[in-house]
Amino acid sequence: MEHPLLQTYGPLDGWMILLLIGGVSIGFFLYQVQLATRLVLLGASDDRFDSPSKRVMEVITGWLGQKRVLEDRVVGVMHVLMFWGFLMLSTDMFDLATANWFSHNVLPELLNGPWNGMVEFGYTIALIGCVAALLRRVVFTPEKLKGKSQLEGNFILILIMTITSTSFIVESAESPSATWEPLGHWIAGLGLADGAIIAAYWAHMLAICTFFVLIPVSKHMHLVMAFPNVFFYDTEPMAKMRPLAVNESGQAVPLEDLDLETFGVSSYEQFSWRQLIDGWACTTCARCQDVCPAYESGKALNPMQIVHDVRNYANDHAPILLKGETPDESILDRMSADAVWACTTCHACVDACPVYIEHVPKLTDLRRNAMMETMEYPEELNVAMGNLESASNPYGFGMHERGNWAEGLDIKIGEPAEYIYFVGCAASFDEGNQKVARATIGLLKEAGLDVGILGMQEGCSGDPARRAGNEYLFQMLAETNMMTFQELGVKRIVASCPHCFHTLGKEYADFGGADLEVFHHSEILAKLQEEGKLPDAEKDGSVTFHDPCYLGRIGGIVDEPRDLIGGVDVEAERHGTDSFCCGAGGAQMWMEEDADKRVNQIRAKEIAATGCETVAVGCPFCSIMVKDGLDSVGAEMDVKDVAEILWEQIVARDEEIQNGYKKKVKGSRFWKSSQRDFV
Repeated sequence: MEHPLLQTYGPLDGWMILLLIGGVSIGFFLYQVQLATRLVLLGASDDRFDSPSKRVMEVITGWLGQKRVLEDRVVGVMHVLMFWGFLMLSTDMFDLATANWFSHNVLPELLNGPWNGMVEFGYTIALIGCVAALLRRVVFTPEKLKGKSQLEGNFILILIMTITSTSFIVESAESPSATWEPLGHWIAGLGLADGAIIAAYWAHMLAICTFFVLIPVSKHMHLVMAFPNVFFYDTEPMAKMRPLAVNESGQAVPLEDLDLETFGVSSYEQFSWRQLIDGWACTTCARCQDVCPAYESGKALNPMQIVHDVRNYANDHAPILLKGETPDESILDRMSADAVWACTTCHACVDACPVYIEHVPKLTDLRRNAMMETMEYPEELNVAMGNLESASNPYGFGMHERGNWAEGLDIKIGEPAEYIYFVGCAASFDEGNQKVARATIGLLKEAGLDVGILGMQEGCSGDPARRAGNEYLFQMLAETNMMTFQELGVKRIVASCPHCFHTLGKEYADFGGADLEVFHHSEILAKLQEEGKLPDAEKDGSVTFHDPCYLGRIGGIVDEPRDLIGGVDVEAERHGTDSFCCGAGGAQMWMEEDADKRVNQIRAKEIAATGCETVAVGCPFCSIMVKDGLDSVGAEMDVKDVAEILWEQIVARDEEIQNGYKKKVKGSRFWKSSQRDFV
């Protein structure tokens, strides 16, 4: 049989028909892609060309390897089958469109069989993935898809099924090899009529052309934009925010030298070009939505919708934006202020996204503009910000009171020491968390470390100000703290607050703190246990552990706090890097929350479900929020910091531990707190 493309259909040859429908569809596709690209390039500059080797590796593992997609085993496997199937079958497109010219005239004869085998395998796994996905949508519909229109997704799946299934029929007319193309060979044995093969070919090509039209106007635009989105991912540590401006050396421009006309983001073009790619890269998988504490608690924020809002805003106002003009509708109007201020900055959405979308920076950039320029932010933040500015803590206590918790302790205050314990605002002024500070110092001294505190010279790390969008205030606090560090020669810091741990360890690098070594107290205390400088904890009742977002997911410290307390008996439903937020992050600690939409209640129910007597924590704000949440749901559980648990055991069993411990370490020296010893 003559190839369908070379046959004549009425007044037109087959190749003319394909040229017509293919030209229209591909032309439309290219027009829409260039339009999206132009809209993306309207964004502000963003240096994402550093670390090329890391970027290439992330493309290999994240885009080709689909590592994040596979974190959802069921949906991930289906997607991988379709993704890899399409990569393989796409190599056949040119051959189909040229009546096998490529395989007959270009491809070496030796490679013909393996190539055809790869193509058939691609069609097969793509078809399997499509059928599974369609069954999931129609028969085993997940809760998040119920009540929502599935027309677009189902139609796309049917198109792909058409492309894959018809390929076997077309293949059967090309003398398929029984070895390399078993399915095509089997269908060839059925003796299909020429008309069936011709119909299958044109159905195949029409489905492909239709797919080309739908890609740029649907969620499947991610087939184009996912690759650059992954390649240009943020190589900086998760949740690290960027300064208002940087100099040639990459350091933050000092406050006295700042000369900016605007702060943060108030218009579409002020988002960086990388932030704008996100809108077209989104797969609408809703994984970000599923893990968002604000969304789950019923607030206005849906991280997936935020991404869609940016893309839809661009598409709706494309003619105006491309002219360099500003639409009447602001980008904030499209998203809503309630959504922007509901974010806890827990970064669960960022961590869950299979195509590396950066949701949180969009929200914090909008907060910066609202806080520093338009002054349109929640009124309750006025108190916290005012206190931070005047007293360097959100509580408003005088700086001279910052070290009062350490009264009676034999500890260096405002003097050089090998380790500086950065107490943080909560442990300095909150009565409950002051116990954590005393326990931490007790343990560090028990291990023989040369440790001190800054006392009234310590100021807030600036985390609440920065997450609330007050970048100016944050930088003021950061610069002041760095001056103190430099005056005292501070090199190594221990923090019991994960927010301080993150801010000092990751973000102060932009302000001259690149050489600082910052440890979370659970991290260094577990290391001291391992080195034999502290006793192991003994279980006293059942214990679970709540992972703070800025410690586990963002900080990467999961095992250490568990090791410190001798392990946990029952894990909460969501734990480790997948832990659910307590609701305090992103300056939410200082804002009012609807009593019917409280994040900490959701988390408290998960913790209570473990049935444990004690929930261990590693964050002062988590301690407060979890305790409040447990009380509100009527759960009677003790809430204790990991340092408290170990220190209370040492105090309670002091004589027993000391007698046995001295025998254990007889002949060995105590911790001398040198870098060589620690590392």
